[in-house]
Amino acid sequence: MGKTKEYTNGELTITWEAEKCIHSAICVNGLGEVFQPKERPWINMDAASTEALVKQVKACPSGALGYYRHGEKNIQAETLETKVEVLKDGPLLVYGTLKVTYKDGKEELKNKTTAFCRCGASHNKPYCDGTHVKDGFKG
Repeated sequence: MGKTKEYTNGELTITWEAEKCIHSAICVNGLGEVFQPKERPWINMDAASTEALVKQVKACPSGALGYYRHGEKNIQAETLETKVEVLKDGPLLVYGTLKVTYKDGKEELKNKTTAFCRCGASHNKPYCDGTHVKDGFKG
């Protein structure tokens, strides 16, 4: 797995796993003052309240963004009800806790949101890597 970066405001830490990001821009469009991809660091933790940050991170469709409050276990470790959503011209989103079994038998536990490729062009199958946008996938 890839590297996870962390950003904190002392009360909350946002985690980001770049390899999971499908570049939906939901974070940027929702809290543009916080999520600024052209800046370094690209997440400005002081630009919004902790609750606004949590709400926006929960909206991340790929699960690339996560969070934990200081003094608490990682929120993504809890078991969540499973829900499936088909995004227009995009991935299949599965919310909740699930076990993914790969063709070689390796298993991986996924929590929160997992984006599965529907276009067939992802270089990170079975997960979406955002290639559908570049390829103009419709479906």
